[in-house]
Amino acid sequence: MEIRRLRNDDDINALSRVYEESWKFAYKGIIPQDYLDSIPQGQWAASADKPNISTLVMTEKVEIIGTASFCPSRFGDMAGWGEIVSIYLLPDYMGKGFGKKLFAEAVRRLEEMGFSDIFLWVLEENTKAREFYERQGFVPNGKYLDNSIGGKSLREVQYVRKNSD
Repeated sequence: MEIRRLRNDDDINALSRVYEESWKFAYKGIIPQDYLDSIPQGQWAASADKPNISTLVMTEKVEIIGTASFCPSRFGDMAGWGEIVSIYLLPDYMGKGFGKKLFAEAVRRLEEMGFSDIFLWVLEENTKAREFYERQGFVPNGKYLDNSIGGKSLREVQYVRKNSD
């Protein structure tokens, strides 16, 4: 297993597949099933390498099995904070410690960039992810965003790990 930055020669469709399969598995029962079923192959390929967002890939042999993205906060009220934008694994690798390693590396990279305070957003109904983030030392801070995915109103809650005074 290796965790490294996304490279120009990486298979962007393989990276997109991680998002697609993870969404279909992790959001089952949260996001409407017809929306999940309609996610096309390559959905995330075009947005894999956004400016100002760093992307890590986790590989097993040569296969991309996970990805995490992070950056300086994209939200004005969180200026000076690091943000974990996403973390996804292929379903076969969930619950086996891979996510913990990938998440820790994203946090480490943000700390290297000078961020001691870090936040992320998670769907309120995604209890497995919320429990995972809490085990990593993150806590909800009461902030939320209302969103709509597939015609369903959803709430995202903000989780933080604050180290500064």
